[in-house]
Amino acid sequence: MEPIIQEPEGPEPEATRRDAGITESTRANRGWWDRNADEYQVEHGTFLGDDRFVWCPEGLDEVEAELLGPPEELKDRAVLELGAGAAQCSRWLAAQGARPVALDISHRQLQHALRIGGAFPLVCADAGVLPFADGSFDLACSAYGALPFVADPRLVLREVHRVLRPGGRFVFSVTHPIRWAFPDEPGPEGLSVSGSYFDRTPYVEEDEQGRAVYVEHHRTLGDRVRDVAASGFRLVDLVEPQWPEWNTSEWGGWSPLRGRLIPGTAIFVCVRD
Repeated sequence: MEPIIQEPEGPEPEATRRDAGITESTRANRGWWDRNADEYQVEHGTFLGDDRFVWCPEGLDEVEAELLGPPEELKDRAVLELGAGAAQCSRWLAAQGARPVALDISHRQLQHALRIGGAFPLVCADAGVLPFADGSFDLACSAYGALPFVADPRLVLREVHRVLRPGGRFVFSVTHPIRWAFPDEPGPEGLSVSGSYFDRTPYVEEDEQGRAVYVEHHRTLGDRVRDVAASGFRLVDLVEPQWPEWNTSEWGGWSPLRGRLIPGTAIFVCVRD
């Protein structure tokens, strides 16, 4: 199946800031990723590769970062990837001898995983209600998947804690919270504070009827740390990747200009004791 960019139907959605609960956020984001998966893979597929493990737009690669541990220790480890998209990270994990499971809420994203191929399970499910038994996995990971889009991140964190074995590690990357105080623009206009960092009102895109078609939720850095701790994890590292000289790409609001001045990504490394 070759990707086919689906033309948007009707007028562009209107962006606003308003409350959006669990059900509305889930429905909106499942629909958004199903509609936009083709365009996303066309636009970002080359940067992500088919079988690389890239944590963020800065280009931090698990080969170098080893946030899940040394590659040689991944062999035979059961790994859950949340918000897997086309399962690029799971494909890299499988190449190291791990036993990944790629989970995504979007059926269309997982169709792209099928298109690229790979001998590991693909699961279409909500990260807040994981369809796995307790203690099923040794490791879990999420590169910009699930956590930014859920109204209650502790539901996801507690589910991941449940399905991990004692000593298991969960590593996830999200937009750095400080970015919410700045316009989402790659140029100089994205360097001036435009809102309060402490305003946790979700970003919502609405259709003509006022229904949410995309929702993203803001948590401060302190909120994220408290969410991790309240869900039973121990935070062992917080990585803020610097923008590398080799990366000349722009990805939405990420760019060399902004990346060299303010952080764009936060990666939380958590352990289930």
